[in-house]
Amino acid sequence: MATAVPSAPTGDSASEVEETVARIRSHKGVEGVIIMNKEGATLQSTLTEEQTSEHAAALSALTAQATSLVRGLDPEDGLTFLRIRSRNREIMIAPDKEFVLVVLQNPHHEDD
Repeated sequence: MATAVPSAPTGDSASEVEETVARIRSHKGVEGVIIMNKEGATLQSTLTEEQTSEHAAALSALTAQATSLVRGLDPEDGLTFLRIRSRNREIMIAPDKEFVLVVLQNPHHEDD
């Protein structure tokens, strides 16, 4: 079930976002995609409402901490990509100026 919030992009940019999410979801093993703003508010998600809320809160906080860590080590630097891999899942986070893209993937997914 997909979740969207009224503050999501509109018009041409909304169709671009839809196309991008569809392209990402077509990759092998992708279980979900979340787009949120810098504050962690979900703009679009392919997960259930409960999953979206849980993931967005945790990953927003993690992204903020990772950003702070990178800036603390070098004030001229910035976080561009964060990848977390566990036994069962891979989480890829791509923060931008206004938005954060999160992709959840099963690295063990087999082709049908």
